[in-house]
Amino acid sequence: MTFNFKPLLLSAIAASILFGCGSTSGVISTPIENIDTLPLKTSKLTENQKRVWGHLDLVQDTVPGMSIDKAYNEIIKNKKGQTTIVAVIDSGIDIGHEDLDGVIWTNTKEIANNGKDDDNNGYIDDIHGWNFLGDAYDEQLEYVRLLASDDKSNPRYQEAQAEYEKDYQKYSSRKVQYDQILQQVVSADQAVSTYLKKDNYTQNDVNSIKTEDASLQQSISILKYVYSLDFETVSDFKKELSDAIVSISERLNFNLNKDFRGRKTGDNPDDLSQKFYGNGNVKPVKKDESHGTHVAGIIAAERNNNKGVNGVANNVKIMSVRAVPNGDEYDKDVALAIRYAVDNGAKVINTSFGKYYSPHSDWVRDAIAYAGQKDVLIVNAAGNEGIDLDKKDVYPNDAIGTGLEVANNFITVGSLDPVYGSKMVSGFSNYGKINVDVFAPGEDIYSTFPENEYESIGGTSMASPAVAGIAALIRSQYPNLTATQVKQIIVDSGLPLTTKVIVGGDANNVQSFSVLSKSGRIANAYNALIMAEKISKNIQ
Repeated sequence: MTFNFKPLLLSAIAASILFGCGSTSGVISTPIENIDTLPLKTSKLTENQKRVWGHLDLVQDTVPGMSIDKAYNEIIKNKKGQTTIVAVIDSGIDIGHEDLDGVIWTNTKEIANNGKDDDNNGYIDDIHGWNFLGDAYDEQLEYVRLLASDDKSNPRYQEAQAEYEKDYQKYSSRKVQYDQILQQVVSADQAVSTYLKKDNYTQNDVNSIKTEDASLQQSISILKYVYSLDFETVSDFKKELSDAIVSISERLNFNLNKDFRGRKTGDNPDDLSQKFYGNGNVKPVKKDESHGTHVAGIIAAERNNNKGVNGVANNVKIMSVRAVPNGDEYDKDVALAIRYAVDNGAKVINTSFGKYYSPHSDWVRDAIAYAGQKDVLIVNAAGNEGIDLDKKDVYPNDAIGTGLEVANNFITVGSLDPVYGSKMVSGFSNYGKINVDVFAPGEDIYSTFPENEYESIGGTSMASPAVAGIAALIRSQYPNLTATQVKQIIVDSGLPLTTKVIVGGDANNVQSFSVLSKSGRIANAYNALIMAEKISKNIQ
């Protein structure tokens, strides 16, 4: 499942409304000895800062960005480097998007739309990548598939049954709750619009209403609360709530539906020998299949073209590998997607998805090891449940539990909010001293959406491509460095912090940032490029 589902905010809203009406010659690395004593930023981010905060600098801007702008201004400048292929294993990507169309990988060995496998790689007309999902998109969760199989001998069957009952009840109740809230807000919106005789009213308009009408007073109270949640307009709130209701409905109708079958490719997902299925259409099958497009933009949206957003990397080609549905991905699809990316020239792979049940996790680990053997770096999202991954297994991963890694080419990334200090770690972000490597900006990240649109969303899904972009920059500027070296550079060059932070969104769980990942650092492109140059020169 793509890692960007965050129920925390709207759960709080629900409770509140219903019951109470984040040449390098001469360039010096960022000093770290006083990093924990930086002043906290007290003013709100401007609209422009909100859209670029992940590219800002902690010292200069007092927000925990990755110093991307500083890296371009002082190190990269006009140096393009070597073109680097980054595979995005995800949902479909809008390869015709105005801010992505110039950075999409093209398989020059394949002749488009001739119905032949010109390059003999087993995939016909794979011009911009491959689609292992075919025409499907909605899918069950993995533990629901286990229950649907009725394999009671499986050692995790009872665990899956308990989780199903808990989740079904939670999301059924939440849908009822959100429907009620939306109904209340829509009614309040209509009442105030009628009173003010205009649809596009402002917060000041609402605050200025003086009335003795009890019903109107109730409507005003509801809208004032909406504004107190930092929504600029009531329409913004209604859209977010409506989107949440759609997401919850999909979870109930597809993800948690034991009778639903989404797969349409005709292969057996439990037979790895059946490799050549799907098609070459890597685009989304519907507009709200947006995750892959957003991830691609974070990595490589065309820079300085006066459109939308600047990607982290400046000389990248995005290979689209559609393998992640609206539900849990199949292990077979992930394993084959990694191998496809490796075999077709990717040097970096981004995997912004994950799950907690994996019947064929060994297939995926074998593919990760294969990528390591072929000098390909994989950057992976930690997940959005606010849990310690040293205590709970998540997939994909490069080790069984906290055991030995199958290769040193796998980076797992946690998420940061655009505020330095105790609330710096995203409340939804997973963490782990052993199984998470580094943190990066992941909350409210502005990037590309299908059909030439742009939106801000959050999740470790957004933190992972930020780091994949840094990896691509390093591999572009210093192509003699190996995947293992690039991983170590990213981990070792980050800013080390010991700040006390709230973990898992729980104000009672306060820990030193240093123990939340293997490095105790936040990724920093500026420092990474400085370190990369030093190591590159030493091996020439």
